[in-house]
Amino acid sequence: MEPQPHSQPRRPRGFAATAAAAATSVSPSGSAGATTASSSGKGKREREKEKERTKLRERHRRAITSRMLAGLRQYGNFPLPARADMNDVLAALAREAGWTVEPDGTTYRHSPPPQHQQNLGAYSVRSGESPLSATSLKNCSVKATLDCQPPVVGIDDSLSPASLDSVVLAERDTRTEKYPSASPINSVECLEADQLIQDVHSIEHENDFTGTQYVPVYVKLSTGVINNFCQLTDPDGVRQELSHMSSLNVDGVIVDCWWGIVECWNPQKYVWSGYRELFNNIREFKMKIQVVMAFHEYGRTDSADVLISLPNWILEIGKENQDIFFTDREGRRTTEYLSWGIDKERVLNGRTGVEVYFDFMRSFRTEFDDLFAEGLISAVEIGLGPSGELRYPSFSERMGWRYPGIGEFQCYDKYLQQHLRKAAKLRGHSFWARGPDNAGHYNSRPHETGFFCERGDYDSYYGRFFLHWYAQSLINHADNVLSLANLAFEETKIIVKIPAIYWWYKTSSHAAELTAGYYNPTNQDGYSPVFEVLKKHSVTAKFVCYGLQICSYENDEAFADPEGLSWQVLNSAWDRGLSVAGENTLSCYDREGCLRIIETAKPRNDPDRRHFSFFVYQQPSPLVQGVISVPDLDYFIKCMHGDITGDLVP
Repeated sequence: MEPQPHSQPRRPRGFAATAAAAATSVSPSGSAGATTASSSGKGKREREKEKERTKLRERHRRAITSRMLAGLRQYGNFPLPARADMNDVLAALAREAGWTVEPDGTTYRHSPPPQHQQNLGAYSVRSGESPLSATSLKNCSVKATLDCQPPVVGIDDSLSPASLDSVVLAERDTRTEKYPSASPINSVECLEADQLIQDVHSIEHENDFTGTQYVPVYVKLSTGVINNFCQLTDPDGVRQELSHMSSLNVDGVIVDCWWGIVECWNPQKYVWSGYRELFNNIREFKMKIQVVMAFHEYGRTDSADVLISLPNWILEIGKENQDIFFTDREGRRTTEYLSWGIDKERVLNGRTGVEVYFDFMRSFRTEFDDLFAEGLISAVEIGLGPSGELRYPSFSERMGWRYPGIGEFQCYDKYLQQHLRKAAKLRGHSFWARGPDNAGHYNSRPHETGFFCERGDYDSYYGRFFLHWYAQSLINHADNVLSLANLAFEETKIIVKIPAIYWWYKTSSHAAELTAGYYNPTNQDGYSPVFEVLKKHSVTAKFVCYGLQICSYENDEAFADPEGLSWQVLNSAWDRGLSVAGENTLSCYDREGCLRIIETAKPRNDPDRRHFSFFVYQQPSPLVQGVISVPDLDYFIKCMHGDITGDLVP
């Protein structure tokens, strides 16, 4: 018998090599011990080097993953969490393609994704070839497909409109695969005519909203309905307007209760007479009321015909202490809203900012207790910033801002500066107690600044510290005010208005969102912390929808993406179990705008059937003046209620 060749013993590596070195260290000779100690030290150094190499490889892998996730969020508008892993990415891609992914990973498809008519050409062969006819699809076999047809390119059109930039073409070369069956029914490459017919039928019913979820529609009354002396300006006109709304089956109205009118002259002296008369008129038409606690200024622009300032006694205090107002880097003050640096500072005749807000809300709740008991007042919206939105006044037209400027940081009053110094000291870097000096001005573009440009200082250690503090100050303000609002309005729905800052959304820094207080660059999710606070207080988030004006606001130079922002905000809120409502900024005059906003309010391709809890329709002027197209508004309301198809012409 021939001797069996002995295999070459493998050299031990890693921990095995360490163990082998330790075993040989036991030697009777001193020289052997010295040699072993030397080799042991060398092995330790090798292990340290290997650890460093492993760290570098891991950092490199994470950097690549971070860029991939940032690209999916920015250009594909995938609602990925801040610390997404590959399971999150695969689940998001599957959901975009029309699949249902359960929390335990079970993945399946209820029905083929809807296809739009303009993309039916996706079922045709490559450019230059004639598309497959229905007859040929019915009669084709796998062999014919392999021998005669080029690869078929399928476009998944179930992605959101904002994701069209990142559509993935799924292409397979059928010539390189073998199939055991020659059945055209089982072939994944042979497209069936029945599928095409089904897609055409889905297109025919694309605008059919009959039987969809019921979304209540509220119409906002014009701002001038109550004058600066808290009087109802035109009772007959208001009744006529309410009569028109009732005939259109409007669910209710929105009424702004202005702090600058009710508590105008003296602190804690509230005048509600005009609102009492208005509410009595609304009660006769049996419509619900949502009131807005409006703590902001209104109308200090060139186009405004009504001016409602903050209370006069607040302005008098501001003459002596201008730091109660928000301040930009050059020291200019804006009186749109009180700085939340004084939320807990007793500078308003012995009261803090949040105490002033609480006293106003408590007075309203006491005055109209009967309307709350009747259920006439269904919800209360809390104004948390300029225009009633939760944001800094970084886009002040009085300071010269014009779209699409990035705005300026508003943290230079002495109270917010004190908070910044305290935060920097706690961080151990007192020299960080300053605002960025290279962030441009109100009308700058991101690439013109050293802070917001690509790989700018916004992503440095200091930049991340400052932006986190800036955003956290906004969140703390919301938390403080909402805590007291829940005390004042027990068992009443509370609403908070979230702004739509969509310009520069396609850039890496999201500069306009940063100056407004939302730390939402491509590598951060700036809305999650805000929605966590709203969830804590069981608040409904009302998002300002630009779906009605996407075409008019589309501006490539501003890298604007209204749909991408809506996708992120709505899905982030829904994923946290928040109730979400919508509001337009201008009136809707055309059918296309109506359909777009309805699709946003109750998306048909959402597997969880999530939808707005209500929608607020803003009007620039009363209906009776003929400014708004009443038939279009009637059509819009019926679609929201699920009572009409989008193809019907009223």
